[in-house]
Amino acid sequence: MVVTYKRYIGNLGEDIACRFLIGQGFTIKDRNYLKKYGEIDIVAEKDTELHFIEVKSVSHKNSNSPDEQFKYFLPEENIHPQKCKRLSRTIESYLLDEKKGIRGGLDSDWQFDVVIVFLCMDKKTAEVKFLQNIMLA
Repeated sequence: MVVTYKRYIGNLGEDIACRFLIGQGFTIKDRNYLKKYGEIDIVAEKDTELHFIEVKSVSHKNSNSPDEQFKYFLPEENIHPQKCKRLSRTIESYLLDEKKGIRGGLDSDWQFDVVIVFLCMDKKTAEVKFLQNIMLA
């Protein structure tokens, strides 16, 4: 299977996000939970609370600071109302599967978070921005 550059960056960003979350004390329960109407990039757990996490990865090829290079571009702005609606429906599906025992039977609180990964390709470095408890309208 041919992987596009965009998909490669997305996969790399999700891997970095998982390592970041584990370092913050999270347990990764699931990745790429897919339904026909949406996908949840990462499902993690911390202190018996589920976290549904959307990962946004942005790459740049030169060594300028991501803060300088992206000061007029916020990847989290790509989480628009239609995307929120799809995410909300997918989260509901995950929770229903869980309640039926398909996904482990936990009955816990949950929240929606966003992890933004800024990748500097020439330095092979990454910066992570973690936005927690985002409201899904």
